[in-house]
Amino acid sequence: MQYNTLINNIIAGKLCQTILCRFTAIYYIYEGNADLNMKKSDFYYDLPEELIAQTPVYPRDSSRMMVLSKNTGEVEHRHFYDLTEYLKPGDCLVLNDTRVLPARIYGTATDTGAVVEFLLLKQQNMLTWETLAGPGKKAKTGRVFKFSDKLSAVVKEVLPDGNRVIEFICDGEFFSILDEVGQMPLPPYIKEKLADKERYQTVYSKELGSAAAPTAGLHFTPEMLEKIKNMGVKIAYVTLHVGLGTFRPVKVDDITEHKMHTEHYSVSAQSAEIINKTKNNGGRVICVGTTSCRTVESVMQKYGKICECSDDTGIFIYPGYKFKCMDALITNFHLPESTLIMLVSAFAGYENTMNAYKIAVAEKYRFFSFGDCMLINGD
Repeated sequence: MQYNTLINNIIAGKLCQTILCRFTAIYYIYEGNADLNMKKSDFYYDLPEELIAQTPVYPRDSSRMMVLSKNTGEVEHRHFYDLTEYLKPGDCLVLNDTRVLPARIYGTATDTGAVVEFLLLKQQNMLTWETLAGPGKKAKTGRVFKFSDKLSAVVKEVLPDGNRVIEFICDGEFFSILDEVGQMPLPPYIKEKLADKERYQTVYSKELGSAAAPTAGLHFTPEMLEKIKNMGVKIAYVTLHVGLGTFRPVKVDDITEHKMHTEHYSVSAQSAEIINKTKNNGGRVICVGTTSCRTVESVMQKYGKICECSDDTGIFIYPGYKFKCMDALITNFHLPESTLIMLVSAFAGYENTMNAYKIAVAEKYRFFSFGDCMLINGD
């Protein structure tokens, strides 16, 4: 089974939704944050296939950057290396330091010779993982699969949703071996083979655990980050492990009925202090990517301030949501009718967002994971 088919299985609903998702959605509606008139179809836009970026640009910071004012809707066309012109001392950039696992691996059954694709979803302990397997009928309980001379696994359990729990047997350090045999789980809209795995990682990635990259961060270079620090801009690192649910489309037209996937996040005491001091001193909290945004907004929603914590979040942000922490956003261009374009619309305003996307198409910006980005400025 190919990766696209695995994604289609997710779309079909074969990943379990947690009760937390339902409670989260209900909570935000009762908070008065929901715009109950918004429909999924309101977030559709036409995108020519040739504008979907298939490869990353070099150097990283040479990508184009649309600058959008959330107050006026005015648009500027710049490049990412111009970002420092829009930053000022006292600002804080919030970066998601998650690192993408080379989570797609192919194993050969030791008894039948069948080749099965496994996609690592959730680590239960060091060597036991919940996975998507395809073709699933060839991954029966008790069957052993060999991935390399150093790595094999046995299928321990078939879950009700069809996912397989497998236990690895490895000769060496697990993640080092996985890095040798695994492939990056690139989104299904990217057809080109990735020549360098590190181009699907941010230069500051650290905490292994994501099934997809926090793509807004792909534009930064080490030199640019150093320049930003020297300007007096603080950097706070948070971690949110991006799950495959990020590719799950909204299936219902009433967006308030969408069941959001959950993802694990953590915030250190040091980062919490940086963000809180920034807010208290009147600085701007600028989130790099929707994952950083969802992290700080989840924490602020739960605790009323940013604090050291680790939890799961199923926060679903769409027009009507009242932002509690984020003041500006750097983000790539997202899929039509996705939860991500809904989040952007909640922050920048619906009309501003859809108009900006129309302009981006006309100006032939590059879209999605390896594409260009937006800087959305607040006050």
